[in-house]
Amino acid sequence: MPFTYPRTVHFADTDAAGVVFFANYLAICHEAYEESLAAAGLDLKTFFADHGIVIPVAKAEADYLRPLACGEKLRVALKPAALSENSFEIRYELLKLGPPEKIAARIRTEHVCTSNTKRERAPLPPALVAWLRAG
Repeated sequence: MPFTYPRTVHFADTDAAGVVFFANYLAICHEAYEESLAAAGLDLKTFFADHGIVIPVAKAEADYLRPLACGEKLRVALKPAALSENSFEIRYELLKLGPPEKIAARIRTEHVCTSNTKRERAPLPPALVAWLRAG
């Protein structure tokens, strides 16, 4: 079962047209990603520093299926999966709550674990591997 994150669209998420600015869909997904890590017991305040790594987004793609406006309720579902010993993907589905419920966007990000000092690929830490397996 994918992790789900409830979210309300905020005024700050929207653009001059009154709908969520395209890049803010990624920000909303990143919120859900952080919440899923915290729910799995990873202390985000210390996790990356303790392991000497960074895990940047190396690729992002999005299908925007319908606009979202301020005040609308969402459910963000995410499903992570390992790609290699040092990378993973996360697939997101942003569901506009109804009735009727409708998919507003599908987003996919790829993340690469990198040594903080050497700036080269590094193995994913065991806690992150466990998060991926549970995903």
